[in-house]
Amino acid sequence: MTQTLKVDVLIAGGGPCGLMLAIELGKRNIRCLLVDAKPGTAFNPQANATQARTMEHFRRLGFAHEIRSMGLPPDHPTDIAYLTRFAGTELARLRLPTAAAAPQAVKNMSGSWSAAELPHRVSQKFVEVSLHRHAQQQASVEMRYGWRLQAFKDTGDGISAVVQSVDGGEALNVQAQYMVGADGARSFVRHELGIAWGGATGFKRKFMGGKMLAVYLKAPDFYARNPNDRSWMYVVVNPELRAFIMSVDGVSEFAFHIQMADDDATEALTEADARRLFAQAYGQSIDIEILSMATWMAGHALVAESFQQGRVFLGGDASHLFTPTGGLGYNTAVEDAVNLSWKLASVLKGQAPAALLDSYHLERHPLAVRNTGYARQFADSIGLFEAAPELEENSPQGEAARTLASDYLNGHVRREFNIPGVTFGGRYDTSPIIVGDGTTAPPDAANTYVPCATPGGRPPHAWLSDGRSLYDSFNFEWTLLVLGPNAPDTQAFEHTAQTMGLDLKVVRHADPALLALYEAPLALIRPDQILAWRGHHATQAQAILAQVLGYGDTVHGSTTDTATTA
Repeated sequence: MTQTLKVDVLIAGGGPCGLMLAIELGKRNIRCLLVDAKPGTAFNPQANATQARTMEHFRRLGFAHEIRSMGLPPDHPTDIAYLTRFAGTELARLRLPTAAAAPQAVKNMSGSWSAAELPHRVSQKFVEVSLHRHAQQQASVEMRYGWRLQAFKDTGDGISAVVQSVDGGEALNVQAQYMVGADGARSFVRHELGIAWGGATGFKRKFMGGKMLAVYLKAPDFYARNPNDRSWMYVVVNPELRAFIMSVDGVSEFAFHIQMADDDATEALTEADARRLFAQAYGQSIDIEILSMATWMAGHALVAESFQQGRVFLGGDASHLFTPTGGLGYNTAVEDAVNLSWKLASVLKGQAPAALLDSYHLERHPLAVRNTGYARQFADSIGLFEAAPELEENSPQGEAARTLASDYLNGHVRREFNIPGVTFGGRYDTSPIIVGDGTTAPPDAANTYVPCATPGGRPPHAWLSDGRSLYDSFNFEWTLLVLGPNAPDTQAFEHTAQTMGLDLKVVRHADPALLALYEAPLALIRPDQILAWRGHHATQAQAILAQVLGYGDTVHGSTTDTATTA
């Protein structure tokens, strides 16, 4: 007889979104089963940029330092360089801190980069190993790689599913309260639900639009024969070809991507072609060992029309597909998991009504539309740039072409890679579980971020006098910040939270600078480190906590009064 396993949440997909869900739910003692058809975590490099906000979430979970130790050696430059060939003439460069320098560098930054963490350049294949290890440590989490979701049905009061080993052997019936499809771009879950893509696809560009060849390779002589300063990412811009390469281990492993003139030509490429194209991109013949090669499609800006149907949710690439400019796909997937996990746990523990789960689509769908839009802008910026025919000539015309290209590309690299606004500026202003106060956040912009305590966004960051990040003082679940030397009474929040079964920690900071930063002495921080409410008094604590947990808009008085009277 086929065995039956009962869990709270069934997770289909063991990439970054699925693994983050397993960690977050496991830390809340929610019983989970994760299945993935792959034999283990990713072999190929895939995503290569962990944004600062994602690093802040890894810090919240206690392993940002572990992630930052992975990938490139600690003193390897993380620069992005644009060149005529990988070993050719440099046209533009953005210099960035090394992994070793980042933890101290961030403590001296302010304004747009006031943050607990800086970005980190590390291949997804390494990140997944770390996430997998932390998911395995959760007693309530079971993971089965080499298993796939075969069928599922939402019965109205739960999920009935069948998972089976990919070798066609053992099958397992699964009874779950909820299911999450984090099963990638070709999501079986999304297909079975009949949820269509919205957005646009099929963008054709000279670069980052159409079919690309990806080659995971070893090139032991890459650095020794390259006259240019070391970088993490090198982008080739010339009239003959467009390609980029990222260092995977800072020694000899690289992820090489190139676009041909048409999709059929790219699909037909052989290993011999890959060696020839790599030599062209490098600028000279160079020995390589091909570890794997595959094609992938650039030119997507797609978002699933719904992130939820009944008791089933979508996250990660199953719910949004990016052209990878800006490195936003994997980072958006992590935020999906962080947003959904605390809500699922709150409902499963009886702390919130099922209506709380409706806020997942309402919050994450607009952010996916926003982020795919930004990625499309970055792809247009580099992909539509025309390299002049004389760019590589040793002539006055060639020099002039290189000067023009340098001016443009130095602007572009900052537009695509210096993006604190994209990283920190995502907001949930229209969410029904955010208690607005009538104030308006600064305009959304990719390359600038203005810290702002208007409810609905990331809490403003600061470094404390003892050297800790303000975020390090937050609770894993709910936090009530109490700021300034003359703090109001908080007993109403504490009593209500206890009655509702919430893990609410009151965190007091008397520094007047923090009170000035938040512009109110009380600030309620959600488990996903989103500012849910701020105010001057605790008199409406019960109504505020009810609203942020999905019981409806119960805060009395106009929204403009909330910050001063609630």
